[in-house]
Formats: sequence, C-alpha cells, structure tokens
Amino acid sequence: MSKKKIKFMCTAFRDGFQSVYGARVLTDDFLPAVEAARDAGIDWMEAGGGARFQSLYFYCNEDAFQMMDRFRSAAGPDVNLQTLARGVNVVGLDSQPSDVIKLHAKLFKKHGITSIRNFDALNDVNNLIYSGKCIHEAGLNHQVCVSMMELPPGCTGAHDADFYEKCLRSILDADVPFDSVCFKDASGTAVPATVYETIKRARKMLPEGTHIHFHTHETGGIGVMSYKAALDAGADAIDLSLVPVSGGTCQPDLVVMWHALRHSDYDLGIDIEKVLEAERIFKECMKDYFVPPEAIAVEPLIPWSPMPGEP
Repeated sequence: MSKKKIKFMCTAFRDGFQSVYGARVLTDDFLPAVEAARDAGIDWMEAGGGARFQSLYFYCNEDAFQMMDRFRSAAGPDVNLQTLARGVNVVGLDSQPSDVIKLHAKLFKKHGITSIRNFDALNDVNNLIYSGKCIHEAGLNHQVCVSMMELPPGCTGAHDADFYEKCLRSILDADVPFDSVCFKDASGTAVPATVYETIKRARKMLPEGTHIHFHTHETGGIGVMSYKAALDAGADAIDLSLVPVSGGTCQPDLVVMWHALRHSDYDLGIDIEKVLEAERIFKECMKDYFVPPEAIAVEPLIPWSPMPGEP
C-alpha cells in the first residue's frame, strides 16, 4: 500500500531560535546549519519574521534583510523560504499603516522570501484582509492562519471545533486571497481531539486540493500526538524542528516525528542518516549558545549569614 507523502517545514532557524534563544542568534553562527539542512534534502525552511526580525536589530546588531539575503544564498535557489507575519502588525508590535504593510511584503519578496504565514492571535479576520492582499499581490505564497489553543481547567470560552470552523468561515466570507491554510497552535496546548475535529471540518469546507497545514509546539508534551491527529484528519503538512532547538517550547524534532510515523500510512520522505548528520552539524554550530551545567553557580549570589539566634 502506498503511503501519503507528508510535507513539512523546518522551523529550526526561526521558531527554533525564538523559542529557545529568544531569537538572539548571529547569522555567521547558523548558516553552516542551513547548508547542512539543504544538503539533507530539506526543501522548506522558516527563515525569519516575527520576533526574529526584531531581535536582529535589537540584540544582534544585524540587518534582518541582509540575513535573509545570506539565508537565501546558503539555502540555494530552490528551497521554499517562509517567514511569519502578525497580520496588520507585520513584524512589529503595533498595528502598522497601510503603506508599511504593503512595503513589508515587497521587501520580503525582494530579499528572497517565497512564502509568508499570516496570523492574528485573536482571529480578527479584519487584520488579515489587507495584509493578506498585500502578500498575494507581491507574488508571495500567502498562508492564512486560524489561531488555536486550549483553555486551562475551570476557564470558559469557545476554543473548540465550532469556534475554529466559524473563524475559517469568516476568512472565506471575507474573500481573503490565500494559497494555503494553517491551523496555528502557538501555545502547544490544543488537544488532539480538537485538532482532529477542526481539520476534518476544514477539509470539508475548503475547495478540493487546498493545502492544510498544522503548527504546534511541544510545550504541553502532546505535539507528536497532535500532529498525528492532524494527519489523520487530512492535513497535508506539519512543522518540525532540529536538535538542538527542538522539543520543549519548540516544535517536535524531525527525527522524533520520523520515528513516530514508522510503519504508518505516512512518509516524511527524508533520508534519516542525512538528517542526523545535519543535526550533528547544527549542534556543533550552536555549542557556544549552551551554558554547561558545571558553569551554573550553585552558591547564592549574596553571601548568606545567619539571623540572630539561628545556628
């Protein structure tokens, strides 16, 4: 029986950096890992946007557009490079004027980006209409998002399949131009049952052949299970990262997901030995970003002295 080929985006160089290092990674340090990922056959990588754009200026003393140029050069001409945009906030923290929203799409296109994932954390479709139109008109692939999460026990609210179906219907009714749809669980808390039902309904709502993507984090420890639920419901693609920026608050590791899908109906289409070599190179690139356990002070920073009457 033939297996379904599952597409995946490697998030290591944006969401991985943001989730593990606060996005504060120098370009010279990670470009060899981009080349290694390319050589391993990974043809879809997240290359910037979100807090990664800001941190290059705020903390790394680097130009984000120069980073994108160098990323494109390292990845080669054929890799799909994707960035993240916050609706009308684009890559800022506040809502931007219309000319900046349009310029964002044009400049990212100019500097080697091919796709932009566009989301609004509160699922306000009004923040996706013009921003999505600008992405589309710039000649980029527009991946529009429905944001997901799960509420803590005892909280009330509509974070269920009915709510997400309504959000997707709002996007369709607003006639937002898009090339694919992503259900984006940025907190890693959406439970697999809800993921399954949401994507199952979306598959019925969307035109035949529409690319459906699911994104989560391993924060709640259920990332692999949620991805399997998404695939069973009809999703076409998922997001995966690479050691040393996988698991935990980031996406599940590519090798872990490959193992979880062995002997199943799904195939990630990777050469596992080449991926393991890419992870070895990546870990070497990032070795200076780790603090070894023996370097962590175990003594209090302020010398302790007993209170009067204490031994």
